Amino acid sequence: MPDQVVFALEVTLNGLMAGVLYALVALGFVLIYKASGIFNYAQGVMALFAAMTLVGIMEGQVPFSHLINAVFGTELHHFGWHLPGLAAILLTMAVMVLLAWCVQQFVMRHLVGQEPIILFMATIGLAYFLEGVSDLMWGSEIKKLDVGLPQGLNETIDSVTYNIFGYGFFIDNLDIVATIIAALLVIALVAFSQYTKEGRAMRAVADDHQAALSVGISLNFIWVMVWSVAGFVALVAGIMWGTKSGVQFSLSLIALKALPVLMLGGFTSIPGAIVGGLIIGVGEKLFDFMIGPMVGGATENWFAYVLALVFLVFRPQGLFGEKIIERV
Repeated sequence: MPDQVVFALEVTLNGLMAGVLYALVALGFVLIYKASGIFNYAQGVMALFAAMTLVGIMEGQVPFSHLINAVFGTELHHFGWHLPGLAAILLTMAVMVLLAWCVQQFVMRHLVGQEPIILFMATIGLAYFLEGVSDLMWGSEIKKLDVGLPQGLNETIDSVTYNIFGYGFFIDNLDIVATIIAALLVIALVAFSQYTKEGRAMRAVADDHQAALSVGISLNFIWVMVWSVAGFVALVAGIMWGTKSGVQFSLSLIALKALPVLMLGGFTSIPGAIVGGLIIGVGEKLFDFMIGPMVGGATENWFAYVLALVFLVFRPQGLFGEKIIERV
């Protein structure tokens, strides 16, 4: 088999793995949109906040220690203990549930029935607020995240592909773990949305806030629930991306890469988020591999957005989105 074909196979596999990570972020957007009709601009910052909180808890860092030290002239930084990964993840999830309650109590509760653009602007404000709070709580320096996930070359795949093709594939163990976790999340979220009472109530709230209230559905409960689930998805995405590239400000920018994923898959489709992520992941890697050298490289920075623009022109609802027809 020609070397170029073998290299293309390896690039495709790595693209699939990258696409799963994109899809993890996109899932958070889809959940919020399905429950409230809001495009949650803060989803990327939620992943940053969750990852920074997890690192801070694992290291026993005192929240707001920089601010406390500056105000009171102390040297308080750490509690002196380090929590294991699982305990820290559970405690971080509790923080994300508390965050969901605060978002509902202090933001969403006051915006029931408002125009979608008002709700969207509220999430922009929430994103910048969370970003500032993250820096105040845990500091702005780059942090290393290690919860015990396997990393590095998968020697089994490398050995098998070497025996078949005469060339070993570099597949990261972390990407394999992310793929498995994403698959389990999708199955669980689809089942929850389609087959549970809360999932049906979530879809009803998205269609019409006032109508949902009139049939006894609690907007408070639904929004706290869905923001909590989106917070869990953000935590998972933050763990994967933070483990891969460190916990830093740029982690919040992964939300921008989720936009083309949503445009391809559809804003209302959980499976669409996964399919869109895989298309973007594979497409940008293969395009950079085959076309990149001809145009000077760096095509990964813009390929996804050009593809999304094409979809907006010819199929604005995406592959799996609902085509809404309004008559006036």
